This record gives sequence, C-alpha cells and structure tokens, in this order.
Amino acid sequence: MDFEEIFAKLHPSLFRYLNRLTGDPDVAADISQDAFVRLLQRPLPEADARRWLFTVATNLVRDWARAGERQRRLLRDSYRGPTPPARPDESAERSLRIAAVRAALAQIAPRDREILLMREEGFRYAEIAEVVGVAPGSVGTLLARALRRFAAVYGEQAAGGSSTETDANLNEE
Repeated sequence: MDFEEIFAKLHPSLFRYLNRLTGDPDVAADISQDAFVRLLQRPLPEADARRWLFTVATNLVRDWARAGERQRRLLRDSYRGPTPPARPDESAERSLRIAAVRAALAQIAPRDREILLMREEGFRYAEIAEVVGVAPGSVGTLLARALRRFAAVYGEQAAGGSSTETDANLNEE
C-alpha cells in the first residue's frame, strides 16, 4: 500500500464528507488527519482503505459529537452566574481564618499536614496510604490523630476553635 497515493486519492473526498457532516472545516481537518494516522498505523489493502477510512472517520465524528454534548451539559449544569463580591468585613474575617489555618498547619508534623490536606482534596484512604507510605488500614487512625493535633494547635491560636470549625476552615484553605 502506497500511503501517499491513498492519501492524495482519498483525502479530498473524506474531507468534503466530514466537512458536510460536522459543518466545521477545522473539525473535519482534524478528524480526517486522525483517520489517516490510524490508517498509517494499520496498513490495509488499497481496495479496503476507502471503506475503512470512512467508517473510522464517521465513528470519530460520533465521538466528537458526544464529547461536545457532554461538555455543553457540564458547562450548563455547573454555571451558577457571577458570585457577588464579599463584604469587606467578611473578606477580612476569612483572610484571618485562612492565616490561622495555615499557621496551624505549619506547626504540625509534615505527615499529619499531608494526610489532612490530601483528605480535603478528596483522596481515598488507599491513595493517601500509598503517598504517605503506610498501610491503608492505618489511614483512618492517622487522620483522626492528625485532626486532633491540628485542632489543638488551631484552638490555641484561635482561642476556642473546635473540630467543627477546623473542618470548615480546612475546606476554605
């Protein structure tokens, strides 16, 4: 199979088909290029190349359309409009809480800090265990101890901080 010959022969037709199918010449060019790259990776007899290319390209257009619909749905569902600016007193209070949380985090052991921050980022226990280098079954105990240590340091700094406030402040971090 002479790839250059097949490309010269089939590309104009494939591009026209994809342009009409998508309505976007840039998308048509990208998809036709992707289809030809796949053909290059999978040499076929010249007689089968046209049918195979058009089938692959049509499937790529379907994937592109699904991805676009998924992206539009995610954007539509996640848009909440502009958030009103915080009042100056709220902003100052939040800044003070963030500074207190950062100071408390700086005073606890690095492993405790890592565990707490990974938990706040949504890591699963198994992932935390792997990163920190402990057994997965011990992560819950380590988290509880780290949270108690953090709460003690934060409570000393914030004069009366409780574990409920600690959780809220970690989320703001």
